[in-house]
Amino acid sequence: MASFNYGGGRPNSGFDKFLPVRDTKSFAAAAEPVRTVDPVIPDVKLTTPETSPIRNVETVKVDVVDPVTKQVFEQEVVVPVRPTTQTDKVVIQQQAEIIAEEIVREQSVQTQRTRRGRVYTRFDQVDDVLANNVETVTRGLFFGNTGSLTSMYTSSNQTAAQNAYYREIFSTGDPAFESAAMPELSIAYGHYKGSGSKDPSDNETLNNDTPSRAIYKQYAQVLLNADDKKFTLGNNTDFESAYFLNFNRARFREKLDPGNFELTLAELTNGVANHLHTGSNVTIKSSNPALHQIIDDSSLTAATLGESGQVYNLVSGSIDGGTSIHSPSDMKYYGLLYPQHGVAVLSGDMLDGLKTAGGLNFGTTSGSHDGSAIHGDNAFKLYTSLSGSDSRTSGNMNGGIQARSSEQVKSTYYFVRAKNADYNYSNNPSYVSGSLGQLVYSSFKNDPQTYITSVGMYNNRRELLAVAKLSQPLLKNFTREALIKVKLDF
Repeated sequence: MASFNYGGGRPNSGFDKFLPVRDTKSFAAAAEPVRTVDPVIPDVKLTTPETSPIRNVETVKVDVVDPVTKQVFEQEVVVPVRPTTQTDKVVIQQQAEIIAEEIVREQSVQTQRTRRGRVYTRFDQVDDVLANNVETVTRGLFFGNTGSLTSMYTSSNQTAAQNAYYREIFSTGDPAFESAAMPELSIAYGHYKGSGSKDPSDNETLNNDTPSRAIYKQYAQVLLNADDKKFTLGNNTDFESAYFLNFNRARFREKLDPGNFELTLAELTNGVANHLHTGSNVTIKSSNPALHQIIDDSSLTAATLGESGQVYNLVSGSIDGGTSIHSPSDMKYYGLLYPQHGVAVLSGDMLDGLKTAGGLNFGTTSGSHDGSAIHGDNAFKLYTSLSGSDSRTSGNMNGGIQARSSEQVKSTYYFVRAKNADYNYSNNPSYVSGSLGQLVYSSFKNDPQTYITSVGMYNNRRELLAVAKLSQPLLKNFTREALIKVKLDF
């Protein structure tokens, strides 16, 4: 196989077509638009008799004919002159024409030599480079680029102190028993006043600086405007009790994809005292539990723009079989979606309500019992409701979480053009034999056969920056031309 470099010089080996770009830091800045290497123009000396000393020079424009293309064009040349008679001026014009024809002839010969031995070719910035193309790419949010998370697991490796703040959710098993368990998101509970949790060390002197208070304040600081202290639903109702879903940063990339987000929550059993509604007492209602689906409202309204970026309302609706918001004229607001942060916030007050009012009987643990703070483990309630919903669904309804990521990818296209006379020889060791470098096949002298296998991208110093591989070798000879499109994503 032969090599193929894009730029001027002797043939290369292995037919990896290499194309130079101007800047080592950015492929977008291609080399200046010159398609061939500038030929070396020899110095031309004009001698005159000693009896006629040359006193001055003059630029003369003459019409010349390219001996190869037969194209007529104007050429400027500088010739020595003697400002004397009209006859002398005619001689000067004749001398200028001779010099111009010699320059054109040399250029033509040099161009042919260059094309037959080309190693590098500069990109034409206008014809060969198409820069700053933006495409929006979406993919499933969860492991394996899947758009659904229906089987969820918590981690037995988390300590009691960690559980007081959040629950890490995995898609393929408990990492304590499954080494390939993949983290997908974290679930946390926060309260503006610190209710529903206590310091894991039972320190009663923290001035109510409990895990739930820390969680609420942390997300408020990241997501809300500087003059806003509480999260507010789309109906202008503040909520102090909040559940947070924080998706894995490596999963959502640039942002969550609005319009492709759905939570399906199942109704919980709440038959015990509030301070006991934790741990094993938190279960899905056994008989006909209500199932509520929650989506963002991007199909109806544009995002609100805040200091944290885009914000959408989370409302009652479904994306199963197409986006559908339930009762658009009287929407039930459940929370907020911050796609650029990968965070969904749900109102604890809405989830605690009765199913007739759109609630799910969460029974969020709050307050105190017998004068002591309560560790409600409320994050586990949201996990239980999400993870248990899929087995209760029917028909086209999906359970768990449906979500996709979205990112804008900037691309630059480089069009590699190998004309019939270009890149037909190779320096690949298999192309020649013997100590004198004779062609293996004598027929290759006038009818070479090479194969393009890759395209190299070089800067002006001929330093290799990137290599694009072809899916299969491409035959190249004097009867074939090639156009290869190289795409670079940033």
